[in-house]
Amino acid sequence: MNILLNSKKVFLSIFIITAITACGYKPSAKFSRDTMGEKISTSVVISSEDPENTVIIKDAVDRAIIEVFQASLVSRSISDTHLILNMSSPSYIPIVYDQNGFIIGYRMSILLSITSIHNGVTKSYRALGYHDFSVAPNAIVTDQERFEAIDFSAQRAIRSFIAQVSAEGARSKK
Repeated sequence: MNILLNSKKVFLSIFIITAITACGYKPSAKFSRDTMGEKISTSVVISSEDPENTVIIKDAVDRAIIEVFQASLVSRSISDTHLILNMSSPSYIPIVYDQNGFIIGYRMSILLSITSIHNGVTKSYRALGYHDFSVAPNAIVTDQERFEAIDFSAQRAIRSFIAQVSAEGARSKK
């Protein structure tokens, strides 16, 4: 019985690998790397209204470049692509109220304006990210909750940007 179960697992694994490779599947990171290059540098325009969030955005961008683009972070002088990020002021919108009318849920939204400079060609992108979070009724949003919401929103905005770049790379391959 054990041998039959193991042979089914092996057959299923081989079938899945063959199906994925035979259909020409390419991960989106490949298309984005083809568009952006292997070495990327970043800079974030510091917001005079909200300077502490600039650090959160910079960290989120750098993480996404390593994890999703699967590229290297380098200095601007040796980069294939330089990204300049400008964040709009984060906005909080109440989205959930309890039976007494107190706000118990917010949506944090961030709009990133991203300028990409690759081989002397400048392109502009806009990416929206949001994160829904809850708070206790009649409570003030703490700095920790605000920073986490901004981080999650920034990550979503960056993933939206990566999807735009990947789609652009996929279209250029056709």
